[in-house]
Amino acid sequence: MSNLYTKIASIVVLLFGILLIFIGTDGFTAFTAETARVNKLLEEKPQFPDVTFEDSKEREYSIEEFKENHVLITFFYSSCTTVCIDLEMNMSELYDKIPKEYIGDKIDFLSISFDPERDDPATLDVYKNMFSSDGETWRMARIRDQKQLNNLLEEFGVIVIPDDYGNFAHNSAFYLVDGNGVLQEVMDYKDVDAAAERIIEILEVGEGQS
Repeated sequence: MSNLYTKIASIVVLLFGILLIFIGTDGFTAFTAETARVNKLLEEKPQFPDVTFEDSKEREYSIEEFKENHVLITFFYSSCTTVCIDLEMNMSELYDKIPKEYIGDKIDFLSISFDPERDDPATLDVYKNMFSSDGETWRMARIRDQKQLNNLLEEFGVIVIPDDYGNFAHNSAFYLVDGNGVLQEVMDYKDVDAAAERIIEILEVGEGQS
């Protein structure tokens, strides 16, 4: 009889453990904090907030500047010597993988600095040249109003933590916003081929509906 009790107790403990994992991983879908963050964003699909950009040509505008196009977005700061360089290099590679007929007509690219004090238009202009950004269909911009910037970072789940040396710890991804300013996809910036495939699929579906 004691063996039966032991088996029943083991099964109960096992089921309880599985239940805890199920709850803690959003139904076995989020095994890291980053995955959970992305899942939450894709579920909520936040609207791009009202912000004013200033780009490398000192032009000021809102997200409506891109009209009904999709916009692929990254968040960076130009003094970053690690992940931001890989992020923008992969953005450049992704830009080259999108069919030219879609560039500027169906989709634009936008890299947003979260270090507006140092990333003034002149600095952004130098930085965009490093990655062969044309400054038109792929723009680099800052948001001077810190309150607007903080709101955007919060809405899009971008974590930016300054250290004591002028650097930031932050997460990185490709963010795809549709023509209505609604977040549609958050993609792994390290998997450029998968991101390009997904973006082309979305643009082709949109083209078929027009």
